[in-house]
Amino acid sequence: MHEVHWDHYPLVALTPLAREWLEIQAKIGLAPNTVEAYGRGLNDFLAFCQQYSTPFAEASKVQIAAYVADLRQRPHPKAANLRHLHSGTGLARATIYQRVTVVRLFFDYLMEIGARENPRNPVGRGKYTPGKAFVSKKERGLIAPRETQPWLPSDDEWDALLDAARREPIRNQLMLLLAYDGALRRSELVALEIRDLALPLQQITLRPEITKNGRGRVVMFGDVSRELLRRYLDERVEADIHGGYLFRSASHRNQSQKITAATWDKIVARLAERADVAQFTTHTLRHLRLTDLARAGESIYTIMQYAGHRNAETTKLYLRLSGRETAERVRMSLHQLDQRLRRILKEAEE
Repeated sequence: MHEVHWDHYPLVALTPLAREWLEIQAKIGLAPNTVEAYGRGLNDFLAFCQQYSTPFAEASKVQIAAYVADLRQRPHPKAANLRHLHSGTGLARATIYQRVTVVRLFFDYLMEIGARENPRNPVGRGKYTPGKAFVSKKERGLIAPRETQPWLPSDDEWDALLDAARREPIRNQLMLLLAYDGALRRSELVALEIRDLALPLQQITLRPEITKNGRGRVVMFGDVSRELLRRYLDERVEADIHGGYLFRSASHRNQSQKITAATWDKIVARLAERADVAQFTTHTLRHLRLTDLARAGESIYTIMQYAGHRNAETTKLYLRLSGRETAERVRMSLHQLDQRLRRILKEAEE
């Protein structure tokens, strides 16, 4: 069991049922980032419930709906960096969905231990029956399912990002390229250790304990990354740094300490501003790499393994983003129609 940072979610720490539930999530082996997201989400819900006289365990569907409405009306934390894509009001849809999912899971637990009298989960997933979970007709969810597609940079925007990275230290250039080459999440990137890299094979082994879902995988890095890695390792040797975490801080305050995900966020934000591509984030690199693999003709199974996905439906998103399947079907089905259209060329020649 990894350490739970109770200071990050004080209301959870002070509420016995909430604390107990989060401890269980940590004990069953959920990834640290998942436990962190659950803790912050539940703490947010408990803070919202303080305005009601009804105990949080007996919250009604009306109360949960009010919570969702509150999430949708809050000032967006990144509104200043969003152009044309967002009104600046309300949290991102994925964040709202995550928060509501945490509440649903928490109420599942409350009903399982008999801490809630109402036999229904207020989030709206049907009637709860101990030992059988939800078996009756499911209610409509509070957030209508709607697939959203990740933003991808155009070729010109990607070139602008790479040009902007020329002015960065070798470490930052290497982080950018390894994140792209390996389709790495930011938590995976900053957790890399020297032992995870096989230079001759140009491979990165992602240990289960640093991945989001606890599934280890092996990814590749290209020739440019290999050259940058060689230069960066030389810099580490000159700084008398050996082994351990790959990416180290260069600041005087945290000299040679492990670089944090927050620092990586700031680096990418600076690059995005310099390249005038505000939508670009650390996760864009992962989306772009997986889409590029689909464009290159890799099978859905290969992309699924490379990404570390559990569900093929998640991987199919990148096939759709690449346009590979749709474009090929349309090309083949419209071939004969295109032949007919060639008549216009003949008439023009005459």
